[in-house]
Amino acid sequence: MEFNQNNLLINQYLFDKGHVQEIEQNQEYTDNYPVVYILYNLKNKLAYVGESTNVTGRMGNHLANPDKKLLKYVFIISSPYFNKSAALDIESSLIKYMTADNSFSLLNGNAGIAEHNYYQKSLYFEIFQTIWDNLKLEKVVVKDILDIDNSDLFKYSPYKSLSHDQNKAIFKYLNILSTQEEGCVFIEGCAGTGKTILAVYLIKLLTSTLDIDDIEESNTEMYEKLKKVAEVKKLHGDLKIALVVPMVSLRKTLKNVFRSVHGLSANMVIGPSEVLKNDYDLLIVDEAHRLKRREGITNYKSFDDANKKLDLGNEGTELDWIRIRSKHQIFFYDDAQSIRPSDIPKEVYLELKSGSSTIKLTSQMRVNAGGDYIKFIHHLLTKKYSESLKSFENINYDLKLYTNLSDMVKDLESKENLYGLTRMMAGYSWKWVSRTTNTPDAIIDGEEMTWNKEPHDWINSTTEMTEMGCIHTTQGYDLNYGGVIFGHEITYNEETCKIEVIKENYFDSKGKVGVHDINRLHDYIINIYKTLMYRGIKGTYVYCCDKKLESYFKSYIPS
Repeated sequence: MEFNQNNLLINQYLFDKGHVQEIEQNQEYTDNYPVVYILYNLKNKLAYVGESTNVTGRMGNHLANPDKKLLKYVFIISSPYFNKSAALDIESSLIKYMTADNSFSLLNGNAGIAEHNYYQKSLYFEIFQTIWDNLKLEKVVVKDILDIDNSDLFKYSPYKSLSHDQNKAIFKYLNILSTQEEGCVFIEGCAGTGKTILAVYLIKLLTSTLDIDDIEESNTEMYEKLKKVAEVKKLHGDLKIALVVPMVSLRKTLKNVFRSVHGLSANMVIGPSEVLKNDYDLLIVDEAHRLKRREGITNYKSFDDANKKLDLGNEGTELDWIRIRSKHQIFFYDDAQSIRPSDIPKEVYLELKSGSSTIKLTSQMRVNAGGDYIKFIHHLLTKKYSESLKSFENINYDLKLYTNLSDMVKDLESKENLYGLTRMMAGYSWKWVSRTTNTPDAIIDGEEMTWNKEPHDWINSTTEMTEMGCIHTTQGYDLNYGGVIFGHEITYNEETCKIEVIKENYFDSKGKVGVHDINRLHDYIINIYKTLMYRGIKGTYVYCCDKKLESYFKSYIPS
């Protein structure tokens, strides 16, 4: 296939009955080739994206729809090189990127956006880029693709294509919800398996009014999904739903996402204490491993007041609040990301899971090296199966060990200039003195380093590689490249051949309060570093303050 600009037609029409007849007379649209189209109105900032092999028939359906009658113009995008798979993929890309461009609110539902491969898919993405450039010239969209790729609205969009793994999870949960009056479900998966995306997708799916006319008859998967949603609504009616996010920074980010998506609102994203204000049909809890109990927390009084309001004693937890205030719960859970003694112990979840349904996510959606990298880091830091652990090699992932932090800072700055969304992270090996003084928190190899200057949404607040993010400002986020500093609180015992932690060098006061068992603290610290090491999509750069740990890593990480 040799594609050039002349192979692509983008024509604009008024969206009314008279001009639909004009469309019908165009030979390009009457040979049953699939086309992609955009309906839009510049004044009310509403748009709809679709594809069809019968574009005039589809225009007639849309004109009969009260919501779509508000739209004034239509772009029709066609090419003799379009096939059905390509048209569906370009439609999907337009929906995802136009949502994140944020120039329009899209009227699309999200029932049918599914990820699939097909012949010459990469070439058709180049065609999509050409389409996008043309739409920029027409001022229908404004942002560059790279800027959108790095935006939170793109990363957490309910219009993201789902993997086969994620689609199976959606169908499994809809089957459960359509047959149960109440219940609890766990969706488990390690970092990067798309738990947050799935949570946002499900809320959009269950709260949208899905028009059967939006679905081509040949797409049986969309039809089946719509049928399941209809069964859910027949049993439960319109569901009152909220997304519970324990971490303040991620909660703020997701509020911004919900605020920008048609049909969603920022008040649908809440903290655990806010569940006390209402009763819900369904509460979806992201990062459920970070729900708190009454241990090592900041404000005991407000926690006790919440327990008192629900007639719970001091043993009541945020998990209890959620279960009391909702008929249905979904817990997106990964016990390997529990990092503080205030986190509800996994034993509590194990007991709850024994009487609940569990759905597992296994496909790695974040890291380009896939599950092999996740397993490698897990084995490297836990010393499990160490006899079979080999040096990491993967052409799709840039993992590198540095012996000088200045070199790592320079290389991360270079990646930030190329790809954006590159950040430095570290374990809790330094006190946060820069919060109240102009003194750096750490000086390493002559580099003056400070902790994150913004406590919330830090990922989007800086591009400085000498500013270090902590676990609380990075957990749940994607990065293109991540730099991870292993601090003085973690070392390697060359005699026992084990990774050990040094409690005196660990400065997260809430992270060790009440922890008397060094093995328990060890597990928290290992979980922190594993979680930091899983942030990078394209690569992760590593520096060790402890030379014995550096020597151990050198055996397995390229330097």
